[in-house]
Amino acid sequence: MDPFGIGIAPPVSFTEIFVRENRLDEYGFKEWIFHPGMLFQSLEKWWGKGGSRPAPHEGLDLCCYRDGRDRTRRLDESARIPVLYDGRVVRIIRDFLGESLMVEHPRFERKDARFVTIYGHVNPLGAIRTGVGVKEGEIVAVLADGSRSRSGVGPHLHVTLGWFSKNVPLERLDWSRIAAPGTSRLLDPLPFVS
Repeated sequence: MDPFGIGIAPPVSFTEIFVRENRLDEYGFKEWIFHPGMLFQSLEKWWGKGGSRPAPHEGLDLCCYRDGRDRTRRLDESARIPVLYDGRVVRIIRDFLGESLMVEHPRFERKDARFVTIYGHVNPLGAIRTGVGVKEGEIVAVLADGSRSRSGVGPHLHVTLGWFSKNVPLERLDWSRIAAPGTSRLLDPLPFVS
């Protein structure tokens, strides 16, 4: 089933795998909690003193969740990150909290574009490097420790996904170019992870 009409159905297991791998079910994981600034295309910051972002948010931030007793809990730097679909790591770049891991998913390739997921603010596991193949649900990283960040933002997973033009080499992408015109058609990650 493809509710988006884009040829890709959301994985039914991302949050389930995330909850299991991070033992969040011990607390009775109920749901993700989002500040509006964590959502795709938001123009506001959710960290520090707030304010405006210089450009629309190109992804979704996973940070807090509600447990079975309706308490709010936060992820920490031990959180293990599963990959959404089978693919190949095409790039690892530094970001302001850790690194961002870009994974291409060839089974969804189109004539003019490639489907890519990006996992930001992480520390890739030792075996994860450019060129390595990964399987849906495989743990590829842990969250980066945000305590040393000048921005005051805590550990969280940033997820970006979308179609990237074949005219733009993935190996040359960085955060300044990911949402640039002609580079990509970004998609809202929320239906893919929840």
